[in-house]
Amino acid sequence: MQKNRRTYISAIIVFSVVIAFSALMSPLFPGWREVTDQHIFPLYAYAADEPQFIKEGQLSFLDRKSKKGITTIDIEIADNDYERTRGLMYRHSLPDNAGMLFIFEQSGPLSFWMRNTYIPLDIIFADENRQIVTIQKNKKPLSYAQIPSKRNSKYVVEVNSGFCDKYGVAVGDYISF
Repeated sequence: MQKNRRTYISAIIVFSVVIAFSALMSPLFPGWREVTDQHIFPLYAYAADEPQFIKEGQLSFLDRKSKKGITTIDIEIADNDYERTRGLMYRHSLPDNAGMLFIFEQSGPLSFWMRNTYIPLDIIFADENRQIVTIQKNKKPLSYAQIPSKRNSKYVVEVNSGFCDKYGVAVGDYISF
């Protein structure tokens, strides 16, 4: 009986020390326990691991009527499952004249999310003819909300939020790469 009582008291002391330590350390590391829809870990934790933009080509946006160029950006290409899944995750910035092109094997309904993506984006969906069929503007960073293509798509271009408004890229225009 005495042994059980000692074990119980020891467990209470250890638990109390852990609680006290947590309370003392929380002012030193604000947000370390915080879980919200904005983040589930401290943002500084992955700064050293942030992927850098690597130019793998260029993509032009073409006017739907004249087929003349609207603007051209540098692109990083995501054309396999791993690259498409990772996308622009863990990046805190994207050059203004840059984006990521996702290429899928076949056309179909697509859906994206902003999980672990720190920058707001315009997401541009294009069909197998490379015509833009849907534009999802100003998508909220770190959101788990589904972002649907609404129509069958084979290509997706992610650019900084506000890009489509700034350059006048619209549904019906084309992409060329």
